[in-house]
Amino acid sequence: MSERIIKVVVIGPESTGKSMLCEKLAAHYNTIWVKEYAREFLLKNGNAYTQEDLLTIAKGQIQNEENALRQLTKNNQHQTPNNFPLWGIEGAPKSQTTSPFGGLRGLPNNKLLLIDTDMYVMKVWSEFVFNTCDNFILNQIVERKYDCYLLCEPDIDWVKDELREYPDLETRSKLFHHYKDLMVHQHCNWVSINGDYESRFQKAILNIDKLLQ
Repeated sequence: MSERIIKVVVIGPESTGKSMLCEKLAAHYNTIWVKEYAREFLLKNGNAYTQEDLLTIAKGQIQNEENALRQLTKNNQHQTPNNFPLWGIEGAPKSQTTSPFGGLRGLPNNKLLLIDTDMYVMKVWSEFVFNTCDNFILNQIVERKYDCYLLCEPDIDWVKDELREYPDLETRSKLFHHYKDLMVHQHCNWVSINGDYESRFQKAILNIDKLLQ
């Protein structure tokens, strides 16, 4: 029988260190993390997105998460080094390293999955930009279950890139409070992640360690 996989989601406004935190945590716990599908989609298709595009992004995010869960479950059932995927391992054939996941070097921790972004992010994004949210996203919020949310606060400097839209602190703070309101009114464990990058990392580790005990 395979062990239950602990699922930790990192959410928050743009440029709050979500992807960096997931990557560092995956390295620390030697597991994989599900990357944000929106970035892949927008880099490929441009950032003049529509509400229909957000639905496509939501479905892509869920598919990547499901693929990661299947991979960890498979690893749990066949725990020999030769059966572990080669994504991210130096020297692996390039054809075997392309993946929507990050992390995993050597023998993996198959009990933990880190997820950069979930349907709450899609809900906030859709409602903030288009003042509505597709029922598919809302239904997935109800159906999908996680063990903990790490909510990243906008108390670090905004870093410009080609996809980010809201450099002003006022908008970032407004978005953060949307996320916080959602967290307060749902039943999953959650914690605010704040401070400098190292403080955020250590606070996340403290909370994940409790889940893994």
